Amino acid sequence: MSSPRPGIEALGFVENQVKKEFEANRRILTFEEYVQILGETPDRGLRGSARYMVDMMDHFGRDGNRFRLFDQAFDPGGRRVVDHEEVQNEIYRTLQGFVRQGINNKLILLHGPNGSAKTSMVHAIMAGLEKYSESPEGAVYTFNWIFPLDKITKGSMGLGAAYGTGIREAATSFAKLPDEDIQARIPCETRDHPLLLIPVELRRAFLEKILGSAKTEALWNELPLSLTRGNLQHRDRLIFDALLASHGGDLHKVLMHVQIERFYFSRRYRRGLVTVEPQMHVDAQWQQLTMNRSIGSLPPSLQGLNLFSLSGDLVDGNRGMIEFSDLLKRPIDSYKYLLIVCETNSVNVGHAIAHMDTVFLGSTNELQLDAFKEFPDFNSFKARIQLIRVPYLLEVSEERKIYQPDIAQISRDKHVAPHVDWTLALWAVLTRIKKPNGINYPPSISSIVSNLSPIEKVRLYDTGELPQALNAEERKLLRSSLKKVREEYVNIPYYEGRMGASAREMRSLLFSAATNPDSRTVTPLALFRELEDFVKHVSEYEFLKQDVKDGYHDAVEFINTVKNEYLTRIDREVRDSIGLYDSAQWEDFLRKYVGQISLVLKKEKQKNVITGRMEDPDFALIAEFEKIIDAPTEPAPKDSFRQGIISQVGAWSLDHPNEPVVYARVFPEFWAKLEKHYYESQKSLLTRMHNALVVHGTPDVQMNEEGARLARQTVENMCKNLGYTEDSAREVITFLMRSRY
Repeated sequence: MSSPRPGIEALGFVENQVKKEFEANRRILTFEEYVQILGETPDRGLRGSARYMVDMMDHFGRDGNRFRLFDQAFDPGGRRVVDHEEVQNEIYRTLQGFVRQGINNKLILLHGPNGSAKTSMVHAIMAGLEKYSESPEGAVYTFNWIFPLDKITKGSMGLGAAYGTGIREAATSFAKLPDEDIQARIPCETRDHPLLLIPVELRRAFLEKILGSAKTEALWNELPLSLTRGNLQHRDRLIFDALLASHGGDLHKVLMHVQIERFYFSRRYRRGLVTVEPQMHVDAQWQQLTMNRSIGSLPPSLQGLNLFSLSGDLVDGNRGMIEFSDLLKRPIDSYKYLLIVCETNSVNVGHAIAHMDTVFLGSTNELQLDAFKEFPDFNSFKARIQLIRVPYLLEVSEERKIYQPDIAQISRDKHVAPHVDWTLALWAVLTRIKKPNGINYPPSISSIVSNLSPIEKVRLYDTGELPQALNAEERKLLRSSLKKVREEYVNIPYYEGRMGASAREMRSLLFSAATNPDSRTVTPLALFRELEDFVKHVSEYEFLKQDVKDGYHDAVEFINTVKNEYLTRIDREVRDSIGLYDSAQWEDFLRKYVGQISLVLKKEKQKNVITGRMEDPDFALIAEFEKIIDAPTEPAPKDSFRQGIISQVGAWSLDHPNEPVVYARVFPEFWAKLEKHYYESQKSLLTRMHNALVVHGTPDVQMNEEGARLARQTVENMCKNLGYTEDSAREVITFLMRSRY
């Protein structure tokens, strides 16, 4: 016998897997089965939307102060939200406040400049809710009404006692009847919690029977008001009351018609997750259900009811979350009803009142928010809005992470040279920072802070690097004031991080550079050309219109600033790649110097590892180092200078616990002087090597053997150790030689 065709086997495999998944996840339950689950996991089964969202965020865990939810590791198509830990925790705390109050009584409004990741954060939450609802811990249920065919209730299939005295022996539920035996199925359109089927006055006693008095007592006060005081929606209440009257008050016979269904959140299919765009009309609608043919199939006791169907954004988003994208772009009158919804968790729909259990989360930019604050009814809205600021990032090391997924995508088709993400990030952050105002600081630090240049302030924010021109005491004062510098503009409307280039605009420049057909690689040089064109569009971007103040807000000059920083970086890379000297020696020199002066200050000796004898500190090494860096020579200033160095190392260690000391970062000014010293001592040799490298970029020029070897070695080392290709290495070397040498 021939084997089945592969397609048939594959289809059979999928069918089996879907069946197993359906049964394992208990998608369809009777009410009695649901009650059993409720008794086993009441903490999961008795949650409102806010508690569910809190549990979802906890489910994915934390890394320190950051919620892993926003890393989007569970979503292959998701994009990581970089930084913004303060915003994440503010959202979390607001949700916890809803849980404690038992009601979602505010709309969470994320506000900030365009492109600051507001929408990305909202979509990360939605993706987390979708994923969490698929897990056992995130199971969430609603109910449907099931009405069987007459033959089922009249005994033609052995269920003759279905409505008689032998009901518990003959049948307990119609929930799992096959479709061919169902006359009508009416879903709960708002996906209400099944607990609402228990009369409100008996709800606590019902839980006590399942969980016991002690557990119910502990749980009851933590439940949302929607579960302790809430009731069925208008249509479901009519059906419930009609069935109860028809069966003479027998609740069990009413619950026979209840089918418990597990549902999964879905933004795409608008199940508990809805995004409302500015142009959409936000509301809930109703229409008469008697126009539906299935109504004619209902039992006689229900056919006389005036049933209505609810629809719309509020209905689709119930039990989950509704996102109001760019909320303040629409006319204010169109969302005034949100005041009532947030305050009462209900909304009037036609002649009925729909009860909601929904987290409302919106976004807006600062210009729209400023205009909204001038609106006469703003104070009424303010009481029902939780404002959470989402500024631009101000740290280069964090900002560059935004562009790394794009670079990975571009790299599939075209080589991306090192430092592209850093170039984008540095220029963007430079456009966002504000000049410190000395009047906001004590006299001892005022002039130091007010004299910070834009690049010095960016370095201070990013790595804590202090300006080289400061002495030891000034460094100490600035380091101790870093928190105050960061928070200087936090409490004013035009805060730092409100204006500047957005990541969205920078990504556009990156892709523009990547699509240039004239280049086989994407380098920072290509980005400089894009930036030079970008800053010409002054009328299109508010941040380009800002007045330049002591070098701040100068988007054009910032291109040169980034170029100079880039030249310094590639200068070191090229020198290291030439192989003339290893800059790691300087780190070792610094480390040894600090160790030796520590012995001098403590008046201690050191043990010779070879002879085992105790010896004096290496004064020759100390003298050589201090000569190179131009340290003080007089005894008292020298001792103070050395003590300041030890203090700097101690301060750095306190700021970076459990990390080895990186002396190049603690003393960048010493590193620069060491670099200059070695360069000056080998200047003639370096000049010959630089010439060889320039020639290497010009294939038509004949090179001497030594020059060719050095040029070839440099390019090979840049490719092998730093991630360049030959094309990008040559381009970088040529740029360096022409710009600096």
